[in-house]
Amino acid sequence: MSGFVFSEKPIEMVEGEGAYLYDDSGREYLDMGASYACVPLGHGHEAVQSAVTDQLGRLTYVQASYPVEIRTELYERLAAVAPGDIGNVWLCNSGTEANEAALKFARSATGNSKIIATELAFHGRTMGSLATTYKEKYKKPYEPLMGDVEFVDYDDPAALAGAVDEETAAVIVEPIQGEGGINPASTAFLQRAREATAEAGAALVFDEVQTGMGRTGAMWACERAGVVPDMLTSAKGLGNGFPVGATLCRDWIAEDYGSHASTFSGGPVISAAAEATVSTLVDAEVPAHADEVGIYLREQLAERLGDSIREIRGRGLMVGIEVRRGSNRVLRDLALEHGVLALPAGRTVVRLLPPLTIDRDQADEVVDALEAVVG
Repeated sequence: MSGFVFSEKPIEMVEGEGAYLYDDSGREYLDMGASYACVPLGHGHEAVQSAVTDQLGRLTYVQASYPVEIRTELYERLAAVAPGDIGNVWLCNSGTEANEAALKFARSATGNSKIIATELAFHGRTMGSLATTYKEKYKKPYEPLMGDVEFVDYDDPAALAGAVDEETAAVIVEPIQGEGGINPASTAFLQRAREATAEAGAALVFDEVQTGMGRTGAMWACERAGVVPDMLTSAKGLGNGFPVGATLCRDWIAEDYGSHASTFSGGPVISAAAEATVSTLVDAEVPAHADEVGIYLREQLAERLGDSIREIRGRGLMVGIEVRRGSNRVLRDLALEHGVLALPAGRTVVRLLPPLTIDRDQADEVVDALEAVVG
């Protein structure tokens, strides 16, 4: 008998189109989770599908030491949309790998080992990224992890600045915490992180695995604060459902990154998916649309749900709703009774990360469902 090492939900999905998924009985679900923000353009987007199909017909795979046109185009596209003077790109397969690379690059470039992360942070499940992830439930079975990691309070500028010293290799921060509960950092916190790391010669790493690709109403969440890090990590929505991650970095990091490498770094088919995704996000001004619909969605949630919830947090189409009962029960009722799929962000937060292409009617659909479940 075959088995699996993963938890499965009792719904088998067989098809997707735009903001909707369909199960094996033909039932339609509004996908307000986008599989943790992985399909910002929606399911089956024509530009991505076409790019992948075309590349499959020409070259499926060759390792990254051989130049390939589509990979080069992706490098150039990511460098063009990166904030500030970040112009170097390293490709991988996932968000945790992108963060793993950033931590290694920081240690190599600075010659230091100390990493500062924040309470409630989630940076991934590989051993280095896991060491900078806060919750014990993710870490305990795999200890001992990478050492010399210090946690400070999230969104506390003084605490962060006080922890940075001459032995610090990097500060790694999510501009908005995802798994931690959809907690936006203040501009003051991100600016102080920039100042403290610059003064100490340490690297500032913004984990934009979930917040990037237009999710918060700008291409990168850090742009809204006007803060440029030394490294920025991306994944999730970067390939619109295809497995790809990226570590973007400034010259001083790239010049002394060590010997890090990956067999599947920027395979041609994956690069085609990512290049089409980023191009479409930019050309169709999708982040601006996400900002507009996100404002509308949060306004409607606040008006319709009122005192039946504790708080609404987030920016763009990254929305957290702190409910007054267990989030898993709310998510179950949303899916089974109303055909709306969402995600948890801790025990009491319902997380909405829909395709960035949803419209106001679809926003109304999820508000109606939430009002019925928690209102």
